[in-house]
Amino acid sequence: MSKNYKLVIGYDGTGYSGWEHKAGRDTIQGKLQDVLGRLNHAEVSVIGAGRTDAGVHAKGMVANVHLDVGLSPEQIRDYVNRYLPENITVYEVREAAQRFHARYNATGKTYSYALWDGSVKPVFERRYVWKIDGRLDLEAMRQAADYLLGSHDFCGFCKNPQKKKSTVRTIDRIVIERENEKVTIEVHGDGFLHHMVRIITGTLVEIGLGRMAPGQVKNILETGDRALAGPTAPAQGLCLMEIDYQ
Repeated sequence: MSKNYKLVIGYDGTGYSGWEHKAGRDTIQGKLQDVLGRLNHAEVSVIGAGRTDAGVHAKGMVANVHLDVGLSPEQIRDYVNRYLPENITVYEVREAAQRFHARYNATGKTYSYALWDGSVKPVFERRYVWKIDGRLDLEAMRQAADYLLGSHDFCGFCKNPQKKKSTVRTIDRIVIERENEKVTIEVHGDGFLHHMVRIITGTLVEIGLGRMAPGQVKNILETGDRALAGPTAPAQGLCLMEIDYQ
């Protein structure tokens, strides 16, 4: 009898065309489905809690998959990790309710974006940070981030908003911290639009470098004009940290 399993997954997104399966391309979902399909002796559908873009990393992606195998969750985990590439790992496998859906049942997500504003290039962290030319003013960035807290229409912070779908989201936490040359922006909310965290980051960087005023964030929210926001931050600095479920 088929059972539903919840997986917690980590991956280095460097070199992958994102999470979602694409024919002829290396994707995280594709790799997982290949390995789990061999274990199941039939094709499987691995449902992720979100669709990270090409080059984006994850430490806490959650997925679910239905399998008809006579193995314990630990044995499934060990099998999958034996055959997955070294840059993808499954931390945990547990049996879930038949109706559990990794995407639809998620109530919140935490993303972290890493910046590097030191004068010396980060050789060993280059795949996981965005190198900034200039010292960032964290207080100005925090002032700007305060405007983003709460429920807003984030159309101005979305790559391609779909007219038929709501662009209202709620952000309840933005923490901006420095450790030497490394600056991290951690964002928690009930969900995020396409490129939303990366556009928020690009805007906060512009403010941190003095190219925009903190109050301009309020104007972007009120007008919904993407052209008023900063650039889309590069993919390599973004990492999906955790998915919330009730």
